[in-house]
Amino acid sequence: MPSKSVADGLERARLKTPIANAAGGSYVELMKLAEIEHAVLALPDRDRAWLAARLPDTLPPPGTDVSDQEVAQREREMASGEVSAISHEEFVRRVQQHRGR
Repeated sequence: MPSKSVADGLERARLKTPIANAAGGSYVELMKLAEIEHAVLALPDRDRAWLAARLPDTLPPPGTDVSDQEVAQREREMASGEVSAISHEEFVRRVQQHRGR
């Protein structure tokens, strides 16, 4: 649970900050992202830890940004032989190689 000061600040931000505009995009009206970062970094360790633990719960699950259209395209590529499957081990090896590990 955050300290009272963090809870109060979050509540003020929630009340003053529109979450979505008419086009469906999100924006922050009163605070720029840099201002939020500055304010958060000034918090005590306990409050920053609480926020760090809480924020992942507000994000969509990984992989939910892949459209049905993209899945269908990839299935067609696999079925046609245009691309071939690789093992999990090969995938990990390639990712590590790409990251320079």
